[in-house]
Formats: sequence, structure tokens, C-alpha cells
Amino acid sequence: MNIILLGPPGAGKGTQAQRLVERFGMRQLSTGDMLRAAVKAGTAVGLQAKAVMEAGELVSDEIVSALISDELAAMGEGTGVIFDGYPRTEAQAVSLDSLLASHGRKLDHVIELDVNEDALVERITGRFTCAQCGKGYHDTFEQPVTPGVCDKCGSTEFKRRPDDNEETVRTRMAEYRAKTAPILPFYEQRGIVSRVDGMAQMDDVTAQIESILKG
Repeated sequence: MNIILLGPPGAGKGTQAQRLVERFGMRQLSTGDMLRAAVKAGTAVGLQAKAVMEAGELVSDEIVSALISDELAAMGEGTGVIFDGYPRTEAQAVSLDSLLASHGRKLDHVIELDVNEDALVERITGRFTCAQCGKGYHDTFEQPVTPGVCDKCGSTEFKRRPDDNEETVRTRMAEYRAKTAPILPFYEQRGIVSRVDGMAQMDDVTAQIESILKG
């Protein structure tokens, strides 16, 4: 099973991808993570990417395709793949089709986590974590049992991500819509796009996704 998981930052895409990895033994391929790993490992593609990035240029579709091809070859045919952050253009979508075919694979599903922008803003801007152990909390949905004291480790230090503010979240949403808009019609005409309620409880979202994958 090979799928593309779509959703704006904060929609829970990372959590759902991790659950698919754990439950079905799938691999999550994030182009950003793959680039960093290839550069660190000093692979042929990694060295090529490093030179491009150090020159301040964008990594080409050819380099990204080579990275994905290397990963697919290394993992074998029996492992399903979750594509995260790729493709973002119709040209990349066409390229991905060819790449998958060259490895005896095809794309089975494109799943979008559908969210309400105002509710997502509330979800993200209310987040904070324990500065010591990293346990997550929320202004509205999950406060510590004892105010100001972490339930898990007892620390009284908490922190918020500086980019968890309304302006940044709405900018991210606009960017997401702009980047995904070109590829959705490409896949919709093939009948492989499904949408799930990304505002539902995490377990409910997981159940919706599993229902799609099990057909």
C-alpha cells in the first residue's frame, strides 16, 4: 500500500503517519528528513543536495526523485510507503507515478485530513509543553491537574513554540492550500482521493484512515 497523506501543519498528520507505521509496518518518507539524512551520510545524492543547498538554491525534483528511488530500493517491495511533503506540484506527481512504476509499485490512496481553519488556530495557539519532559498540554483542552505543575515529572517550567501564533498558523494554512491545490485535481480524476475529518478525536481519525486503507 502506497499513500500520500495530506494536511496542514497542526492537523495531526505526523501522529497519524506514526500510527500507520506502527500498525501496518509502513515507512514514512518525508523529503526534508531524507535530505538531511542523505547529506549527513554523505551519499552521492546527499553530496549533490548539499552543494545545491549551500549555494542557496532549491533542491531539484531530480534530486528528490533520486532520494525516493534510493529509499524504495533499500526497503524492498513488501513495505508500504507514506509520502509526506511530496509531491507538491503536478510535475512532481507525474514524476512520482513513473518512479513508483519503476519499482513495481503504484499509488493507492491520497488521504487529506480536512480541518476547520478557526478551530485549527485554537488547537495550535493553545499548545504548550513541559520544558523538562516534553509532555504536551493545552490552554483549553488539557491543563495540568495541578495548575503550573507537570503531571508527568513535577516540573514547574513550561514553554511554547514561538511560531504557534495566529498569524503564523493562518500563513501556513494559506501556503498549504496553495501547494496542495495543484495536485488534488490530478488525483481526483483518478478517483483515489479521500478526505477524513481531521478535527475529530485522534482515535476516530485513525479509524477513518484505516477504513479507507482496508477498502
